[in-house]
This record gives sequence, C-alpha cells and structure tokens, in this order.
Amino acid sequence: MTNVDEIIIDLPPLSFEKCPESDDERNKRLAIEKLIADSPENHIPIEELRKLALSDLGLVNDDLRRILWPQLAGVDVTSLERAPTLDELQTHPEYNQVVLDVNRSLKRFPPGIPYEQRIALQDQLTVLILRVIKKYPNLRYYQGYHDVAVTFLLVAGEEVAYAIMEELSTTHFSECMQETMEATQRRLMFIWPVVLYEQPELFQFLQRSSVGTLFALPWYLTWFGHSLNSYKAVVRLYDYFLASPIYSPIFVTAAILLFRSQAILSEDCDMASVHCLLSKLPDDLPFEDLLKTSSKLYEKYSLTVIEKKVEELIKLEKEQRLLEERHRLRPRSASSKPNYKLSKWFLNILTPKSLMMTTAVSIVVGICAYYYKNQYLAAGIS
Repeated sequence: MTNVDEIIIDLPPLSFEKCPESDDERNKRLAIEKLIADSPENHIPIEELRKLALSDLGLVNDDLRRILWPQLAGVDVTSLERAPTLDELQTHPEYNQVVLDVNRSLKRFPPGIPYEQRIALQDQLTVLILRVIKKYPNLRYYQGYHDVAVTFLLVAGEEVAYAIMEELSTTHFSECMQETMEATQRRLMFIWPVVLYEQPELFQFLQRSSVGTLFALPWYLTWFGHSLNSYKAVVRLYDYFLASPIYSPIFVTAAILLFRSQAILSEDCDMASVHCLLSKLPDDLPFEDLLKTSSKLYEKYSLTVIEKKVEELIKLEKEQRLLEERHRLRPRSASSKPNYKLSKWFLNILTPKSLMMTTAVSIVVGICAYYYKNQYLAAGIS
C-alpha cells in the first residue's frame, strides 16, 4: 500500500441527475449509433472513436459508453476472464483496506438502489480491485483507486470493468501504483511550467502562497472522480481521458487553474486560504471549454520541454536552499546587519523562473495532517 492511503477522505455525494436529452446530444447519439451499426462487429475505427470522445458531449450516454469504453481502452470483450469469488480473495494482504475503502464509497453509487443490489455492487468492486493487485504484485493499491474502479463498474459491469482497470493500471495509473508516491508527486509539478508560461502572475502568486500540489492529488489519482459532485461530469471526463495521452489530467488541472485565475488571485496569499479554495471544485465548471484548453496546452508544450523546465526550477531552488543554509550557519556579530543583498537575490529567484520546493514539502505536511486526522477519527476523537 502506498503512503498516501489516508489522504482521500470524506467523499462528497455523487449526483446522478437525470436531464432531458438536448438536441445536440440527440444528434450526436444518433450519429454514433449509426457508426456502430455500420462498423464491422460494432468496432468504430480507433482514430474516429477518439475524435468522438474528445469532441463536445463526448460519448453522450452510458449505453454508448458500455460499448465504446472497452474499445478506447483496448480491451477485447470476447475473451474476458472469470471473476473469482470474494471468498477466494479474502487472504490477500490488502483485503481489509480495500473493503474499508469500498464501504466508504456508498455515496458514489446511485441513490435509491435496493439494498441487495448495493451489497452486490460493493462485493463486485472489492473483487475487481483485488483481482488487479493480485495479478500484478508490483502494483500497489492506493486510496482513490476505488473511485476510478466504481465508475467503470457502474457503466460497463464487473468483468469488462476489471479488464479496463487491468489495462489502465499497467499504463495510465502505473506511476501512481508504485511503492511510494514520489513519481506522482514529481509528475504533479508539471503543472507549474504550464501555468508559468501561460500566466506568470498566477504562477508567482501560487508559489508565494506555498500551496504546493496537494490540492490536485485526488484529481490526478482518480481522474477527478473523487472530487466532482456530478456523475455526468465524471463520465464525460472519463471519455476524454480514455481517448487522450496518459498525462492529460495534468493539462486539465492546469486549464482549471488558468480558468480560475481571477478567483485565485483574489484570495489571501497564504497556503491555508489558497488550498481551501483550490481543493473544492465549483459545480459549474465549463468542462467542454476546459477540455479544449487542455488539448491546446498539450499540443503547445511538449513533456520534454516541461520536464526540462521542472529540472531547471528544482535545481535553482536547491541552490537557493544551500545558500540559505550556509548563511544561517555563518557566524554573525551582534552588530551585523541583515544581508539585504541576499534577500534581494532571493526575491529575484521567486520569479516565473523558479519552482519552490515547498511543493514537495507541503505534500508531506498535508499527508501527515490527513494521516493523523484519520487516526484520531478512527479512535473516536474529534
């Protein structure tokens, strides 16, 4: 199990709102249904399918997603493995933690379903998760993984959902399922160069606040499935991510920050205020526009350029920390004056050309805070 298992808590209720089909939704649904009917074995050519998933309204509804999500994920639904029983998996070392997390996810199931059906879905979700981590012992379960799995379970059913999660766990989520979250924490830093290049003022503000990237960790780990209150928004994002390159959630995160720049810059520039603002996503985010922005950002900035910038910024920050440490240890007379030269230099590197290592520090602090909070909650201490 990874070291952030207690970071995602207090699931918000998921709204399974029923909205009348709009004219645009109807037209796209009919077009997709015709493509499926006209395609050999109902398989739409993958490039055409990706375009449908990326464009406005995505794959429209769950009936179409049930057919097309496996195709986007590269899953062959004609050769699915038999699901083991829950009893066969109870000896797995992660069993108790998975059951605990699944029991916490009740708010992610449709409201009003019969008790027996809900229990059956919970058991299927537990089996699905344990099957993946049993088959791939090198992959570590993390809290939040169940938020992804439950979405595929609700849309595609147990066996297809398992096949999709198996594929995604060895590709899109493999970095998140390592022994530690170090690689994921580093990946989240890729947000900063994009924000820096697009809105330097916003970048500077966020770095001065020392907010770090903890606010975005649940977004990245769950494809926003944990953090959104609208089921319709969640499955729309899953359309997009299934059809997009692996690190697209980074660019969606950057697009959200850029879109919310005015609200962010209006906050007090301190970690608590900014983290509180960012960690709760508004219900009215214009996701179709944000996804277009995300795709443009991905085309505009290559991962190689971003990674090089992250390395440069981390190097600059390490050098600054070393200078500060040397200055702190240097003997000073009682009459010595503050080193305004150093202070001025320090302020200069807090420009768009630097990246505060407080990103990593604040993640560690946040993890500890969440961990100890949950320990007290488990003990019945408020």
